[in-house]
Amino acid sequence: MADATAALSARSKVQAFLEAARAGDLASLKKLAAALDEEGKGAAAVAAAVKDANKRTALHFAAREGCTDVCRFLIADLGLPVDPKDDDGETPLIHATRQGRLQTVTYLLEHGADPSIASSLGATALHHAAGIGNLDLMKLIISKGVDVESESDAGTPLIWAAGHAQREAVELLLQHNAKPNTETDDGITPLLSAVAAGSLPCLQVLIQAGADPNIRAGGATPLHIAADGGNVEIINCLLKAGGDPNACDDEGLKPIQVAALRNNREVVELLLPLTSPIPDVSNWSIDGVIEYTKSVEEKTQVKEATTQKTDRLQTPQLVEVSSEAKGRSLEAKSRGDDAFRNKDYLVAVDAYTQAIELNPNDATLYSNRSLCWLRAGQAERALEDARACRALRPDWAKACYREGAALRLLQRFEEAANAFYEGVQLEPENTELVSAFREAVEAGRKFHGTDKQNANEADATV
Repeated sequence: MADATAALSARSKVQAFLEAARAGDLASLKKLAAALDEEGKGAAAVAAAVKDANKRTALHFAAREGCTDVCRFLIADLGLPVDPKDDDGETPLIHATRQGRLQTVTYLLEHGADPSIASSLGATALHHAAGIGNLDLMKLIISKGVDVESESDAGTPLIWAAGHAQREAVELLLQHNAKPNTETDDGITPLLSAVAAGSLPCLQVLIQAGADPNIRAGGATPLHIAADGGNVEIINCLLKAGGDPNACDDEGLKPIQVAALRNNREVVELLLPLTSPIPDVSNWSIDGVIEYTKSVEEKTQVKEATTQKTDRLQTPQLVEVSSEAKGRSLEAKSRGDDAFRNKDYLVAVDAYTQAIELNPNDATLYSNRSLCWLRAGQAERALEDARACRALRPDWAKACYREGAALRLLQRFEEAANAFYEGVQLEPENTELVSAFREAVEAGRKFHGTDKQNANEADATV
C-alpha cells in the first residue's frame, strides 16, 4: 500500500510538472522540479527525465502552447536538448509550428532546432506551417534551408498547402521552386489536393504554374473528383486548362456519370455537350444520363446489400492489448479529442489512428475517427470506420448513427435510413436517431422522386 501511495504521488507530481510547462507557470515548474529531485541529481536531470505516456517532455508542452519563457528556462538555464522526439517522432519545433507560435519557433530555431527533422509520418515543421498557411513561419523555416520538397505520408508541403486551401502558402512554395506536379506514392498531386479541398484559388495558381489537369489517382482524374463534389467553378477551370471530360475512372465511369450519381444536375448539364455519348444511354439528355446511371448503381447496390450487412456486422477477432498500450492509446485519444475541439479534423484523425494501432479493440476510437472523417468531407472513410465500430459493438446505437450519417453524406438514403432505424430499435427513446431516420426517409423520397404516401408509411413505423 505504501509503495502504491508513493507511486501515485510521484505520478501526480509528474503530471503537475508537465501541466506547469503547458500553462507557462515558470515558478511552479521550478518548485515541482525541486520536489521531483529526490535523488539530488538536479533540475536539469529531472526535466529531461519527466515525460508523458507519449514521451512528450516539458519542452514539447511549453512549445506547443507558445510559452517561450519556459522554453528559454529549459534550454538556456537547464541546458536541455532542443530537439527531443516524442513517440510520434515530433520535436518541440513541430509542436510549436503546428499551433502557429512564431515567437517560440523563432527562439527554438535560434537555439539550434533542426527544421529538417521529420515526424514518424515524414512531416516537417514546414508541412505544418504550410497547412495552417502561416507565411511568416514558412519564410522563417525556408530561410533555414529546409527542403521544400520534403516528403511525408500525405505528400510535400505544397500538397499540404493546397489540401488546406492555403492559396498564399501555395504561391510562396512555388516561388521557392516547389514542384507543381510532385506525386505521393498514391498518385496525389497538389492539383488533386486542391480540387478535393474545393479550393478554386489554389487550383488556379497551380494550373498557372503548369500543374497537369489530367493526373490520375486511384483511377480518377481531377474532373471526376470535381464532378463528385459538384463545384461548377472548379470544373470550368479544369476544362479550360484541358481537363478531359471523356476520361474514364477505374469503374469505367466518365465525370458526367459521377455527377449523375450525386444528382448534380448543373454539372451534368455542363458536361453533356462536351461528353461523347455513352452507347448504353438511349436518351442522351440530362434526365436520361441521370436515370440510366442511377439504375445501374441501384442494381449493383441490391446485389451487394445482403453481403455487406453480413460482413460489416461480423465480430472481429480481438487482440491482446497490454496495459501500457492501453495507456498510450488513451493519451493519443486525448490528443485527438483536443484537435477535434479545435476543429483540426485531420490532426485528430492522425491521433485517433495512433490510438487505434495501440488498441484496435476500442470501438469508441473508430466512432471518433468516423466523425472526424465526416467533418472533413471524407464520407467513404467515415463509413468504413463506422462499420468497424459496429462490428466491435453491434448493440451500440451511436455506431448505428455514425454509419447512417456517413451513408447520408454519400446520398445512399435508403441504407442510411436502415442504419438509423437499427439504432432506433436499440434505443427507442433516442430522439436524435428517430429524427435522423425520418430525415433520411424524406431525403430519399425527394432524391428518388417517390410519393409521399410511402414516406409516411415508413414514418409510421417509428
